[in-house]
Amino acid sequence: MKRRVAILISGRGSNMAALIEAAAEDGFPAEIAVVISNVATAGGLAIAERSGIATAVIESRPFGKDRAGFEAKLQGELDAHGVELICLGGFMRLFTAEFAQRWYGRMLNIHPSLLPSFPGLDPHGQALRAGVKISGATVHFVTPDTDAGPIVVQGAVPVADDDTPETLAARVLAVEHRIYPEALRMLAAGLLRFDGDLCRSVTSAAPERSLIVPAAE
Repeated sequence: MKRRVAILISGRGSNMAALIEAAAEDGFPAEIAVVISNVATAGGLAIAERSGIATAVIESRPFGKDRAGFEAKLQGELDAHGVELICLGGFMRLFTAEFAQRWYGRMLNIHPSLLPSFPGLDPHGQALRAGVKISGATVHFVTPDTDAGPIVVQGAVPVADDDTPETLAARVLAVEHRIYPEALRMLAAGLLRFDGDLCRSVTSAAPERSLIVPAAE
Protein backbone atom coordinates (compact mmCIF):
# COMPACT_ATOMS: atom_id res chain seq x y z
CA MET A 1 0.00 0.00 0.00
CA LYS A 2 1.31 3.43 -0.93
CA ARG A 3 1.42 6.00 1.85
CA ARG A 4 -0.89 8.95 1.29
CA VAL A 5 0.92 12.28 1.30
CA ALA A 6 -0.18 15.91 1.59
CA ILE A 7 2.10 18.64 0.27
CA LEU A 8 1.69 22.03 1.91
CA ILE A 9 2.72 25.08 -0.13
CA SER A 10 2.53 28.85 -0.09
CA GLY A 11 4.05 29.73 -3.47
CA ARG A 12 5.31 28.37 -6.76
CA GLY A 13 5.63 24.76 -5.60
CA SER A 14 9.03 23.96 -7.07
CA ASN A 15 9.78 21.13 -4.62
CA MET A 16 6.15 20.08 -4.81
CA ALA A 17 6.56 19.49 -8.54
CA ALA A 18 9.65 17.35 -7.92
CA LEU A 19 7.72 15.25 -5.39
CA ILE A 20 4.78 14.84 -7.76
CA GLU A 21 7.09 13.71 -10.55
CA ALA A 22 8.83 11.18 -8.30
CA ALA A 23 5.56 9.80 -6.94
CA ALA A 24 4.35 9.14 -10.49
CA GLU A 25 7.17 6.64 -11.05
CA ASP A 26 6.46 2.93 -10.85
CA GLY A 27 7.35 1.46 -7.49
CA PHE A 28 7.44 4.74 -5.56
CA PRO A 29 6.03 3.92 -2.10
CA ALA A 30 3.93 7.09 -1.70
CA GLU A 31 1.16 8.88 -3.57
CA ILE A 32 0.33 12.56 -3.44
CA ALA A 33 -3.23 12.66 -2.13
CA VAL A 34 -3.68 16.43 -1.90
CA VAL A 35 -1.85 19.73 -2.23
CA ILE A 36 -2.93 22.33 0.30
CA SER A 37 -2.03 26.02 0.17
CA ASN A 38 -2.52 28.76 2.72
CA VAL A 39 -2.39 31.31 -0.12
CA ALA A 40 -5.15 31.24 -2.74
CA THR A 41 -2.90 32.64 -5.47
CA ALA A 42 -0.04 30.16 -4.97
CA GLY A 43 1.30 29.15 -8.36
CA GLY A 44 1.82 25.56 -7.29
CA LEU A 45 -1.93 24.94 -7.15
CA ALA A 46 -2.23 25.09 -10.94
CA ILE A 47 0.70 22.68 -11.34
CA ALA A 48 -0.96 20.20 -8.99
CA GLU A 49 -4.29 20.49 -10.76
CA ARG A 50 -2.66 19.85 -14.15
CA SER A 51 -1.16 16.71 -12.63
CA GLY A 52 -4.61 15.51 -11.62
CA ILE A 53 -4.02 15.98 -7.89
CA ALA A 54 -6.69 17.27 -5.54
CA THR A 55 -6.07 20.76 -4.16
CA ALA A 56 -7.43 22.77 -1.28
CA VAL A 57 -6.97 26.33 -0.07
CA ILE A 58 -7.10 27.30 3.59
CA GLU A 59 -6.30 30.98 3.74
CA SER A 60 -4.20 31.65 6.82
CA ARG A 61 -4.53 35.43 6.78
CA PRO A 62 -8.07 35.49 8.27
CA PHE A 63 -6.83 33.45 11.24
CA GLY A 64 -4.21 36.04 12.14
CA LYS A 65 -2.30 34.79 15.18
CA ASP A 66 -4.82 32.02 15.83
CA ARG A 67 -2.53 29.21 14.72
CA ALA A 68 -4.58 26.57 16.54
CA GLY A 69 -7.71 27.61 14.67
CA PHE A 70 -5.91 27.40 11.34
CA GLU A 71 -4.47 23.99 12.23
CA ALA A 72 -7.89 22.64 13.19
CA LYS A 73 -9.12 23.52 9.71
CA LEU A 74 -5.98 22.03 8.17
CA GLN A 75 -6.31 18.83 10.18
CA GLY A 76 -9.87 18.43 8.93
CA GLU A 77 -8.65 18.63 5.34
CA LEU A 78 -5.87 16.12 6.04
CA ASP A 79 -8.35 13.72 7.61
CA ALA A 80 -10.73 14.10 4.67
CA HIS A 81 -8.00 12.90 2.30
CA GLY A 82 -6.71 10.10 4.52
CA VAL A 83 -3.27 11.71 4.76
CA GLU A 84 -0.53 9.73 6.50
CA LEU A 85 2.55 11.85 5.75
CA ILE A 86 3.10 15.58 5.19
CA CYS A 87 5.75 17.32 3.08
CA LEU A 88 6.23 21.06 3.47
CA GLY A 89 7.22 22.72 0.23
CA GLY A 90 7.84 26.40 0.87
CA PHE A 91 4.98 26.52 3.37
CA MET A 92 5.27 29.91 5.07
CA ARG A 93 3.34 29.24 8.22
CA LEU A 94 4.65 28.23 11.65
CA PHE A 95 2.95 25.40 13.52
CA THR A 96 2.05 25.14 17.16
CA ALA A 97 4.02 22.70 19.29
CA GLU A 98 0.88 20.57 19.57
CA PHE A 99 0.50 20.17 15.79
CA ALA A 100 4.21 19.48 15.31
CA GLN A 101 4.12 16.82 18.02
CA ARG A 102 0.99 15.24 16.55
CA TRP A 103 2.78 14.74 13.24
CA TYR A 104 6.25 14.05 14.62
CA GLY A 105 8.03 11.46 12.51
CA ARG A 106 5.49 11.92 9.73
CA MET A 107 6.11 15.52 8.59
CA LEU A 108 9.11 16.55 6.48
CA ASN A 109 10.49 19.95 5.58
CA ILE A 110 13.32 21.07 3.32
CA HIS A 111 15.65 23.95 4.15
CA PRO A 112 18.24 25.48 1.79
CA SER A 113 21.31 25.13 3.98
CA LEU A 114 23.36 22.39 5.59
CA LEU A 115 21.61 22.42 8.95
CA PRO A 116 22.29 23.08 11.74
CA SER A 117 24.16 25.91 9.98
CA PHE A 118 22.11 28.91 8.81
CA PRO A 119 18.57 28.11 9.95
CA GLY A 120 15.71 30.55 9.50
CA LEU A 121 15.51 33.36 6.97
CA ASP A 122 18.07 34.29 4.30
CA PRO A 123 20.16 31.11 4.53
CA HIS A 124 22.07 31.90 1.33
CA GLY A 125 22.94 35.37 2.53
CA GLN A 126 24.02 33.89 5.85
CA ALA A 127 26.24 31.37 4.07
CA LEU A 128 27.91 34.00 1.89
CA ARG A 129 28.50 36.36 4.81
CA ALA A 130 30.10 33.49 6.73
CA GLY A 131 32.41 32.75 3.80
CA VAL A 132 31.65 29.03 3.69
CA LYS A 133 33.01 27.05 0.75
CA ILE A 134 30.24 24.44 0.71
CA SER A 135 26.51 24.91 1.17
CA GLY A 136 23.49 22.81 0.30
CA ALA A 137 20.07 21.66 1.42
CA THR A 138 18.63 19.56 4.23
CA VAL A 139 15.47 17.48 4.52
CA HIS A 140 14.50 17.12 8.16
CA PHE A 141 11.59 16.11 10.35
CA VAL A 142 9.51 18.98 11.68
CA THR A 143 9.63 19.70 15.40
CA PRO A 144 8.32 22.65 17.44
CA ASP A 145 11.72 24.36 17.04
CA THR A 146 12.31 25.97 13.65
CA ASP A 147 14.68 24.05 11.33
CA ALA A 148 15.84 21.90 14.24
CA GLY A 149 14.30 18.46 13.65
CA PRO A 150 16.21 15.22 12.99
CA ILE A 151 18.08 15.36 9.69
CA VAL A 152 17.03 12.83 7.03
CA VAL A 153 19.03 13.70 3.89
CA GLN A 154 21.50 16.42 2.94
CA GLY A 155 22.99 17.46 -0.39
CA ALA A 156 25.99 19.75 -0.84
CA VAL A 157 27.13 22.20 -3.53
CA PRO A 158 30.27 24.31 -3.89
CA VAL A 159 30.14 28.02 -3.14
CA ALA A 160 31.95 30.26 -5.65
CA ASP A 161 33.76 33.45 -4.69
CA ASP A 162 31.51 35.45 -7.01
CA ASP A 163 28.24 33.87 -5.88
CA THR A 164 25.26 36.01 -4.99
CA PRO A 165 22.34 34.78 -2.90
CA GLU A 166 20.45 34.28 -6.17
CA THR A 167 23.12 32.21 -7.95
CA LEU A 168 23.73 30.10 -4.86
CA ALA A 169 19.99 29.59 -4.41
CA ALA A 170 19.66 28.28 -7.97
CA ARG A 171 22.47 25.77 -7.44
CA VAL A 172 21.01 24.61 -4.13
CA LEU A 173 17.51 24.31 -5.60
CA ALA A 174 18.70 21.69 -8.07
CA VAL A 175 19.94 19.64 -5.13
CA GLU A 176 16.66 20.15 -3.27
CA HIS A 177 14.79 18.57 -6.15
CA ARG A 178 17.01 15.49 -5.88
CA ILE A 179 17.03 14.92 -2.14
CA TYR A 180 13.42 15.67 -1.21
CA PRO A 181 11.93 12.79 -3.24
CA GLU A 182 14.61 10.50 -1.84
CA ALA A 183 13.74 11.47 1.73
CA LEU A 184 10.03 10.84 1.09
CA ARG A 185 10.82 7.52 -0.53
CA MET A 186 12.81 6.36 2.50
CA LEU A 187 10.16 7.54 4.95
CA ALA A 188 7.27 5.95 3.06
CA ALA A 189 9.18 2.68 2.61
CA GLY A 190 9.96 2.42 6.32
CA LEU A 191 13.70 2.81 5.82
CA LEU A 192 14.18 5.41 8.57
CA ARG A 193 14.50 4.91 12.30
CA PHE A 194 15.03 7.19 15.25
CA ASP A 195 18.08 6.89 17.46
CA GLY A 196 17.29 9.30 20.27
CA ASP A 197 17.07 12.73 18.65
CA LEU A 198 18.79 11.51 15.48
CA CYS A 199 17.39 9.95 12.32
CA ARG A 200 19.15 6.93 10.85
CA SER A 201 18.68 5.07 7.58
CA VAL A 202 18.42 1.31 7.93
CA THR A 203 20.04 0.70 4.54
CA SER A 204 22.31 3.58 3.57
CA ALA A 205 26.08 3.53 3.52
CA ALA A 206 28.22 6.65 3.51
CA PRO A 207 29.48 7.48 0.01
CA GLU A 208 33.21 7.42 -0.55
CA ARG A 209 33.30 10.55 -2.72
CA SER A 210 34.34 13.87 -1.23
CA LEU A 211 33.48 17.43 -2.19
CA ILE A 212 36.47 19.67 -1.54
CA VAL A 213 36.29 23.40 -2.34
CA PRO A 214 38.44 24.99 -3.60
CA ALA A 215 39.93 21.99 -5.32
CA ALA A 216 43.71 21.67 -5.56
CA GLU A 217 45.21 22.33 -8.97
